[in-house]
Amino acid sequence: MQVTIFGTGYVGLVTGTCLAEVGHDVVCVDVDAAKIDGLNRGRIPIYEPGLEPMVKANHAAGRLHFATDAVTAIHRSDLIFIAVGTPPDEDGSADLQYVLAVAKTVGRHMRKPTTVVDKSTVPVGTAGKVRRAIAGELALRGESIEFEVVSNPEFLKEGDAVNDCMRPDRIVIGADDPAAVEKMRRLYAPFNRNHDRIVAMDVRSAELTKYAANAMLATKISFMNEVANIAERVGADIEQVRKGIGSDPRIGWHFIYPGVGYGGSCFPKDVQALARTAQQHQYRATLLEAVEAVNHAQKEHLFELMARHYGSAEALRGKTVAVWGLAFKPNTDDMREAPGRTLLAQLWQAGTKVRVYDPEAMQEAQRIFGARADLVFCESASSALEGADALAVVTEWKEFRSPDFRLLHDRLADAVVFDGRNLYDPDEVEAMGIAYYGIGRGRSSVAGN
Repeated sequence: MQVTIFGTGYVGLVTGTCLAEVGHDVVCVDVDAAKIDGLNRGRIPIYEPGLEPMVKANHAAGRLHFATDAVTAIHRSDLIFIAVGTPPDEDGSADLQYVLAVAKTVGRHMRKPTTVVDKSTVPVGTAGKVRRAIAGELALRGESIEFEVVSNPEFLKEGDAVNDCMRPDRIVIGADDPAAVEKMRRLYAPFNRNHDRIVAMDVRSAELTKYAANAMLATKISFMNEVANIAERVGADIEQVRKGIGSDPRIGWHFIYPGVGYGGSCFPKDVQALARTAQQHQYRATLLEAVEAVNHAQKEHLFELMARHYGSAEALRGKTVAVWGLAFKPNTDDMREAPGRTLLAQLWQAGTKVRVYDPEAMQEAQRIFGARADLVFCESASSALEGADALAVVTEWKEFRSPDFRLLHDRLADAVVFDGRNLYDPDEVEAMGIAYYGIGRGRSSVAGN
């Protein structure tokens, strides 16, 4: 099938590449000429395991194209995907200006019956707005061309997006026209061979499904962090509690790992947007507000543990802290809403110097923070320890999971580790003469003996 995808960000690039991988002819369109030029030269703007070789192979095979020419791309296509950004507006609602700009472009230039697919994460009712935007442009042209707007939300995990796209657990299709559903079935047939993964529904339900999925996962994370904070105060170990509840199949093991809060481009934005949607319909989503509030506080918790260890936040002035991990999760360079950004801001406000290392996010960190006297970008985890008083582990990259604790003891002047992801066994760390603070581990308890 001839497919056009507007947007070469995370969703658009992964989706377009995977569709090309199974044989479709795909053109990815973007207004950023520099990004398109880079993609045509083999430069991938994001880090995602497995994506770069797949992009290069399909581009070389002539199935994957990158262009700024929207008109030609619209004329050639059976399906047009909208996969542009929907950043949060000032009130937390999703900003649809880029989605509607694409819709108007489609309406101005479409020549034949077309199916337009909302792939961006959008509020309930967006398909109607897209439909009206296209129809308005067609009316200005005096044209009457049939088209359908379909909701096809993505469920890609950063760090595992290629696998999620190639082997989806479900493919949600929201459409009011059975012919549009059948067209989408043909598109996704190569991903749907061993059993039917397609879940067809009405458009509004599909739009809500995406927000509901992310809000549910965010809720599990905030709930577990809330319980971890209780565990600190009562002297319990949240890791033991996690094992006790995760073995219940009604709860399961996924997304019940306590830590320093969630980040990225999806959970923070989508929880806010769903709460805002509820408010616009005269309903207060109290649970979603609590999920967001807990997460905001949790991002500040690692600094609270540091202040507790040193006696006060003021005692951190003049200290140097090594920070392992800046991306909001492993296997990505995405630092949007990352807990590490909150920690660094707190440390700098306290007058602390920072030495940082992340396996993939260093270039992004340099772009965000620039050069400053209280920040050193390091080439390895061990080099980040040089001259440091303490270590903070913020992202659970695999290379951080089994460090040389003798090295940590010798390098860290104050011999203290603040484990924001509960990667380490407190007994093992403390046996090496290192003070250990985890999330909800009891040893950082304020409960007393």
